[in-house]
Amino acid sequence: MEARTIEQIEKEIAETKAELKDVHGSETEVYARIVGYYRAVKHWNKGKRDEFDQRKMFTLEASKEYDITAADEPCVRTAPAKMNKTEEHPVMNTEAATYEMYTRKTCPNCPPVKAFMANVEIPGRNIDVDSEEGLAEAGNKGVFAAPTVIFYNNAGVETARCHNVEELEAVFNKVAVTA
Repeated sequence: MEARTIEQIEKEIAETKAELKDVHGSETEVYARIVGYYRAVKHWNKGKRDEFDQRKMFTLEASKEYDITAADEPCVRTAPAKMNKTEEHPVMNTEAATYEMYTRKTCPNCPPVKAFMANVEIPGRNIDVDSEEGLAEAGNKGVFAAPTVIFYNNAGVETARCHNVEELEAVFNKVAVTA
C-alpha cells in the first residue's frame, strides 16, 4: 500500500466534509413514556419537556466512570431474613461506605425506607427535602423523588441509588457487585 501525503489526506477530509454538508434527512419524531403511556415528546407540556431534557441516557461506557471495584474486595452483603436492631448483621465490605437518604415528612413511602436504613450499620445521613437546603442538595444530586437513598464507596463514588425497600434489599442481597 502506498503512503499518502498530508495534502492527499487533507483533500479527502475536505471532500468528506463537503459530502456531509449535502446530507439531507427528515425530522425524527421522538416518543417517550409519560404518565404511563408513550407520546411524541414534541406534544408534551413545558414542565414534562423540561423533565425529559434533564434525563440522562445510560450507556455502558459512561457507567465505567463509576468504578465500584475500587475497594480491595467487591461489595458483599448478605441480609438476614428479618433484621432487628439487636441482631448483628454484616455490612458492605467497603468500610468507609456511606449513604445519603432524601425524605419528606409527608411522604407515604419514606417510613419503610427509614425503618430499613435504621437497621443497616453503615454511616449516613438523612436529608429532609422539605427544607430549602435539603431541596437544593437534592437538586444538585439529581434526586427527583422521595425517598431516594444514594450509596457511596470509600472513594466517594456513587455505587447505588434506591427508591424503595425492594431496591434496597436487592442492593444488600447481592453476592458480589462487579462493573
